[in-house]
Parts: sequence; structure tokens; C-alpha cells
Amino acid sequence: MKRFLFIIVMLIEVFLLSSCSRRKLALGIPVRDGFESPTMSDLWETDKILPSDIMLQGTIVRNGHGALQITLHTYDKFEAGRNGNKDSERAELTEADWLISQQGKSYAFTFSMFLPADFPIVKTRLVIAQWKQECPWCHVCDDNSPVLAVRYVAGILYITQNISIHQTKLWQSNAEFRNRWLNFKFITCFDTSSKGRIIGYLNDTLIVDVNGPTTYKEDNITGYPAPSRFYFKMGLYRDTMLEPMTIFIDDYSKVLLDDNCQCDTNVSIGK
Repeated sequence: MKRFLFIIVMLIEVFLLSSCSRRKLALGIPVRDGFESPTMSDLWETDKILPSDIMLQGTIVRNGHGALQITLHTYDKFEAGRNGNKDSERAELTEADWLISQQGKSYAFTFSMFLPADFPIVKTRLVIAQWKQECPWCHVCDDNSPVLAVRYVAGILYITQNISIHQTKLWQSNAEFRNRWLNFKFITCFDTSSKGRIIGYLNDTLIVDVNGPTTYKEDNITGYPAPSRFYFKMGLYRDTMLEPMTIFIDDYSKVLLDDNCQCDTNVSIGK
């Protein structure tokens, strides 16, 4: 009986691996989601968001006829704090496994976000987009901060980097960012060496240009494997609070630029 179960498990794993290998991000060919369809596309995994928190709507849009509305309520996808951190809640889309970024390769991302005029101005930690270094289940790195993140806290928009125990603010601004579309473009090469690169634009203005290591170290101490993978999430992730938050998202795209961290700052993939 045990041998039979073992064979079944192996066959399932082979099927899943072969299914995943049928689709991959092709060099130079963008994937896009303008959220025009009445249902969510297969570019996204929705395990970190409740179905009731998602709405594909046509009132607030950047392009076309549709955009995504995400509303986070208190205790949605609740996660108890670990290692002295506060409790958290989230309503986030995660890119599908076949889209996950590989170490040492360059990618370009674009996405647009709209914070309503009445979006809460609070000191609560809030992340609206993030790139996480994938950590094996139950390893010490499981609770680490994202290697790159877009945060909005107390009316200040931040771009942050975490590749050690310390957080680095790569850019920040206290301008009024509500009631307007924020058009982000990031070119990323996640690498442990000097080849690493992060380039960021907001509304076509360069706001971040970083060279050097862009990942946590990969060893037995950190728990990260070598080479690592990096997955993208966007939406609302925050410490718990009572007041709901709503964000609108449109015009997502991602493209693999090259296999060796030769970031092209002139790439154009957005609408």
C-alpha cells in the first residue's frame, strides 16, 4: 500500500512539473493585464486575498474600460505577528508561479495604482507592491521583509529595500498622491553580486537607480537557496487596523529583458 501511494505521489509531481514547464515568460515578449475581463486572469494567484475583496469595475480606470478594485477590511487574511512583529492583514494578488523572476535576469514591470481622495492617512505600516525573495517553507527567512517594496505610510510614499536586518529607504516623498493615477515602472535584476540593479520610475520620472547586491545572502544562516527566485505581489498589506482601505490597479505588464543583468533603461512596455 505504501509503495502504491508513493507511486501516485510521484506521478502527481511529474504531472505538475510538466504542466508548469509548458508555459514560461519568453524573452522580450510582455505579459499584460488591463483588468478588462469580467474574471481574473491566470496571471495571478489569489490565495492572499478574499474573493469578496476583489471587484473588476469600470468607474475608475486608467485605460480601456476596466480596472481592479481591492478593498481590505480588518482581519481579512489575518496573520499573527511573529518574532516580535505586529499582527497583519492583507488583500494581495501574487504573480503566478511561471512568472516568478529568476536570479541574475533582468525584468521590467509596469503597473498603475489609484488611491482615492479619502484614502486614510495613518501611521500604520502599509505595503502596496512588493518583491519577495522566495524562502523554503519553515526556514528562518520565512518572515523576512521584501527585498523591494512600495509603501504608503502617514501620507508619505516610499520605495524601500531590505537585504539585511536593516531597511534602506531608496526614495520617499510627502507630495499628495491621492486622487490620481500613480504609474510605476521598475527594472529589476535581483542578484547577490555587484551586477544587481534596481531602476524605478514614477510617472516617467526616475526616482530610484541602485547598483550592487539586491538580495539577501544565500547560505545556511539566512536560509535562502542559491540561486533564489523572486515573486511579485500588489494590493494592500498592512498591520491590523479597523478602518477599511481601497486601492485601484490598472495596466500591469512584465517582460523578461535579458539573462545577464544588462538592464535597458530605455525599454518601453507600458501603455
